[in-house]
Amino acid sequence: MRDRVIGVLIGLAAGDRNGGPIRMALRLAESLLACRGLNLEDVGKRYLAWWRNGGFDTGPTAANALNLVSSGLTFEEASERVHKTARGLTAGCNPVHRAAPLAMCALLPDSELAAAAAAEAKLTHWHPLAGDVSAAVATLCRALIRGRSWESALEIAAVDRLDETRDALNTTSSHLSHSGFAPAALQAAVHFVNSCSSFNDALVQALAFAGRDNYCPVLVGSIAGARWGDSRLDPVRLEHHKDLLLRRIRSAAEGLGELW
Repeated sequence: MRDRVIGVLIGLAAGDRNGGPIRMALRLAESLLACRGLNLEDVGKRYLAWWRNGGFDTGPTAANALNLVSSGLTFEEASERVHKTARGLTAGCNPVHRAAPLAMCALLPDSELAAAAAAEAKLTHWHPLAGDVSAAVATLCRALIRGRSWESALEIAAVDRLDETRDALNTTSSHLSHSGFAPAALQAAVHFVNSCSSFNDALVQALAFAGRDNYCPVLVGSIAGARWGDSRLDPVRLEHHKDLLLRRIRSAAEGLGELW
């Protein structure tokens, strides 16, 4: 079980080729450890400090929200304003990219996990689909961490989700999109984890599909990590990150693993 817990964050790092998602997920993981659970105020402060210190690759919605918070708005005010300015187009995949540590935190009960993921997503993304997809992935990874079969975990993840999210969890869909729209990124990620027989193959195929787009491979990494575990990942898949960052990522992952 601990191997699968650790695999979620290590896998996310392996799938993230640009570096922003893993850095936000790392700050969420470190907040969960420091606060012994989800403290949205602390998470927001960590995101903002990172952003002010050169944060990058968040996508426009999170970038605009963090800029507004930096200017003095609350996260709630900023998230809602960005949503209105963008005419409701704030269902991108940044929240689901960073949400994986929630599934890793044994201090968050299964019954509270989906709500926690939705609330965390709303720090920057007001659209309900952004939070709903985060809830689905957190629930999916938690079920896999607990040793549920792939098919069973998908069923658990689909419970009480919006129609678009449930459709994205359907393994029979044949149309894949390169979009950063959260349900589309999830649908592509589910396809690759479903159709491949190993952690490494799922990542390789997702990266080949995505090209420069840093969308579905990040999710493939975290979901595949929960399914197959850290020990099944070839370390070469992490060579694009600096050693100092990798040590910090592994320290946070092992810290969350020790809670189980």
